[in-house]
Amino acid sequence: MRANQNSKTLSADELKFEELLASGRKIEPRDWMPDDYRKTLIRQIGQHAHSEIIGMQPEGNWITRAPSLKRKAILMSKVQDEAGHGLYLYSAAETLEADRTDMLEKLNNGKMKYSSIFNYPTPCWADMGAIGWLVDGAAICNQVPLCRTSYGPYARAMVRICKEESFHQRQGYEIMLTLCRGSAEQKQMAQDALNRWWWPSIMMFGPRDDKSPNSELSLKWKIKLFSNDELRQKFVDIAVPQANILGLTVPDNDLSWNEETGHYTYGEPDWEEFFEVIQGNGPCNKERVSNRREAHENGQWVRDAAIAYAEKRAKISRPKTTQDPL
Repeated sequence: MRANQNSKTLSADELKFEELLASGRKIEPRDWMPDDYRKTLIRQIGQHAHSEIIGMQPEGNWITRAPSLKRKAILMSKVQDEAGHGLYLYSAAETLEADRTDMLEKLNNGKMKYSSIFNYPTPCWADMGAIGWLVDGAAICNQVPLCRTSYGPYARAMVRICKEESFHQRQGYEIMLTLCRGSAEQKQMAQDALNRWWWPSIMMFGPRDDKSPNSELSLKWKIKLFSNDELRQKFVDIAVPQANILGLTVPDNDLSWNEETGHYTYGEPDWEEFFEVIQGNGPCNKERVSNRREAHENGQWVRDAAIAYAEKRAKISRPKTTQDPL
């Protein structure tokens, strides 16, 4: 028999769990799983769901100010997609016996994190293009492998999410391309937006592998299939040629092509800034959480009405018995 790290014989449940992982099959809600596996998934899926919900704010801010009716409709659809992504992910977390209400309370109280990228301001329309191109592009690099993650409900939710994120990325790049083909002022707007969002996008993959507290277990359990640094490198290799097509300059003086590795060499992000942001001290942290808390409180009457309606419908549809009043 094999032994675990504590040199104890594995139980039948532990053996079956490891065999499922080794064979590439999915862990399903009915299957036994280690407590730490469950907790790691709830943390990751919860943070992912929260990121989708908080991520609606910087773009929703521009719906009423989009430069055309077409742009307005596209942006509305994108924000709506993000709300849907959050719902898929909260549902996936609930299959792990997580409580959605509890997760949302922790988000509103700042006790659960979301992606650091959504704590930066969006001062002009070009930011909508940069977010779609860079932020959603980084999300695709990170999330496409999650379609093969070891937990079944999470993997299946990611299939649809990634399809929609692909549309979002193309929509953002098209905004940037339109600006770059416009006036000199419009191209400068695009360059300024790239300058603002490049480094936050690089940091979006999380800390360096040797500083990431959760990566080892996530990789061991095949929740993640690639490390933070591997995904970051893939993003850089994709995004730099796209910037060249736009005629924009990536704001990294250390950026260069490495013939030996076949990858771009890039500079070091400001990790002090990264940790400040995830600790709640970014440019828009307090604003984002405050807006989310206010929206949650203002929507209480909608949730109450929905519950009351559901209870009423349940009573109406309940089969009558001899004890039911006429």
